[in-house]
Amino acid sequence: MKRIDRRSVDQIVFDFDGVLTDNRVIVMEDGREGVVCNRADGLGFDMFRLAGIPAMIFSTERNAVVARRAEKLRTPVLQSIGDKKQALVQHCRQAGINLDRVIFVGNDMNDLAAMASVGFPIAVADAHPEVLAIACAVLTSKGGDGAARDLAENILCLEYAPLVQKNMPNDQVR
Repeated sequence: MKRIDRRSVDQIVFDFDGVLTDNRVIVMEDGREGVVCNRADGLGFDMFRLAGIPAMIFSTERNAVVARRAEKLRTPVLQSIGDKKQALVQHCRQAGINLDRVIFVGNDMNDLAAMASVGFPIAVADAHPEVLAIACAVLTSKGGDGAARDLAENILCLEYAPLVQKNMPNDQVR
């Protein structure tokens, strides 16, 4: 599996559906939607924060479930994105981030342009074949199966305990 030096990454962007979820949607009879996410991703986002690597979520839809999950992960989210590449370029320009130092984790055809524009395109294990073909690395996890934690531990080689010890006073380490 390809490893990426965390010092070469200034931003991580996750697609939501199919990366942080298993790409299925639960539709209630009143029209409300639900998705299944993996709690392991919470620790992944904690590790990014502790390592000083900003992470965010992109979604083509505007959906309360996406906003709630981003809130729970304590990470920014951009919703209703028609063109992920354009949104990514704009975000990076405003933040002063070079696209060569960005990881974009995707799974489907609408992620291709954004993935092709970054230095580190990453795919989940069950991504569309065209997404797998352009990825510099493929996670061992499928979408919704802990992709953020997989990226943190297996691609960026982040370790939770040393990050916590480095970022917290000794009397606050659990």
